[in-house]
Amino acid sequence: MGPISPAPTGRSRVTEAMLADSVLKHARTDYAVLKPEWTVAEALDKIRTGPPADRIVYFYVTDADDKLLGIIPTRRLLFAATDARVKDVMIKNVVSVPANATVLDACEFFTMYRFLAFPVVGADRILLGVIDVELYTDELTETGTGVRDNLFQLIGVHLSNANQTSPFRAFRGRFPWLLCNVGGGLLAAVLSGVFQDVLSWKEAVLALFVPLVIGVAESVSIQSVTLALQRTESGGWLRTAQKIGREVLTGILLAAASATVVALVAYAWQRDLTVAVAVFGGMTVGVTLAAAVGFAIPSLLRLTKSEPQVAAGPISLVCADVLTLLAYFLLARALIG
Repeated sequence: MGPISPAPTGRSRVTEAMLADSVLKHARTDYAVLKPEWTVAEALDKIRTGPPADRIVYFYVTDADDKLLGIIPTRRLLFAATDARVKDVMIKNVVSVPANATVLDACEFFTMYRFLAFPVVGADRILLGVIDVELYTDELTETGTGVRDNLFQLIGVHLSNANQTSPFRAFRGRFPWLLCNVGGGLLAAVLSGVFQDVLSWKEAVLALFVPLVIGVAESVSIQSVTLALQRTESGGWLRTAQKIGREVLTGILLAAASATVVALVAYAWQRDLTVAVAVFGGMTVGVTLAAAVGFAIPSLLRLTKSEPQVAAGPISLVCADVLTLLAYFLLARALIG
């Protein structure tokens, strides 16, 4: 790909167009492929007889259907025993770029993982090509200074928002902190259990977990409110709906993980499956709804030209409390009654 010249209508358009390219458009196909049943000696012989045109960074191990099985860094292959099998030397957990990714997505991969190349895979992990980091360094070197600066800015913005575009990445970043609330809530439930003889047995046991269920829901809601307030633009109704949908997916992961921990403790403590199911179901539904309203309310306030900083927190917490308790008690009533 040749140098990019600034467009008459503005440099940012050229940069955005380049970053929006499909990653397959820039992937190379002259990579080194090995088969899992080969020995290291056989692999080295085949590489010598038919080396790729470009430099070799990683060797890609595929089966007969071109499905990616693993990779082998050059150093590992050179220092491996010659009678070892390729499948025993390769790294099986491969970080790969999906075929539907853009150049901007690939930039994020290079920044996050610091690898020199990534395989591009399609459906069923079929190897379609390889993206080399030199593609981007060469492009940036040849591009004009103004366009290059805009490119770095766009990549930086994309990376700073990456944690909000992937529910799984957001889950990994936020769930460990929720365990603090789970631990505190469990302690409160144990302390409340000392006085459970005041009420009838079943209702008292369910009541023990009310502070915990509400506490986790409020924590998730506050997290969602904070993330929504950090956004500097509304992006329109459709864009907001998409962001709320991603936050709901994150909420489901956070809710299910937290509810599983609490339900297991509840069952081990009380030896009552009904209580465990009520806690799990009520907490999962309630925390998911709390995440949704926590992100939706500031976003909707911004869309309606209202100031979200002051109103979003109290409104979101009230909604989280009401929805969580309603879900918890309705499920408990259905299971007990």
